[in-house]
Amino acid sequence: FYLLSIGVGLGRLVGSVQGISYAAFVAPALLASASMNGALFDSTFNVFFRLKYEKLYDAALATPMRAGDVALGEITWALLRGALYAVAFMAVMAAMGLVHSWWALADLPAAVLTGFAFAAAGMACTTYMRTWQDFEFVTLATLPMFLFSTTFYPLGVYPGPLQLVVRCTPLYQSVAMLRDLTLGRIKPELIGHTAYLAIMGVIGLLVAGRRIGKLLLR
Repeated sequence: FYLLSIGVGLGRLVGSVQGISYAAFVAPALLASASMNGALFDSTFNVFFRLKYEKLYDAALATPMRAGDVALGEITWALLRGALYAVAFMAVMAAMGLVHSWWALADLPAAVLTGFAFAAAGMACTTYMRTWQDFEFVTLATLPMFLFSTTFYPLGVYPGPLQLVVRCTPLYQSVAMLRDLTLGRIKPELIGHTAYLAIMGVIGLLVAGRRIGKLLLR
């Protein structure tokens, strides 16, 4: 629905962007945003409830499982769900004629990598949260990224210093990667985008595992 209303509806008013239709420009960015939001929902709200109220992780750690295994399991579950969403979104993109290259097949692993990065980071942050009100900080971080990480307009609309700020955001890395793959623009920068998200995910996983162990095994 969002792709139809923004990409097609608004696209008729905008016209082309960087030589392609507005719908083709926006679609990969919306896929990246969907991967981010889906991963964050599973790794923040759900994890917080299981950690603070359901006490599920206490029971899991009473088995031979380690804290890192718990974190990895939660993130893997988030990735499985996110992969299903990504496949459905990609099918809609293909049906609408918004896929311009066979490289778009790599959108699925790229979307999963995005989900891994945000799920791990989200779970790590959740281990520091004390009340439901703390989730306002999640919205405070994700909403500006969604609006300003070249989701709806190209990087060139920003002045030089702001371009650097936008480039440093994790959602920009995902948007740029998915947009290039969908359009078949294979550039060396893809390596940097991949490394950024992979490192972010690994750090988040390590922090989440350590924090869960510290909270529940003391």
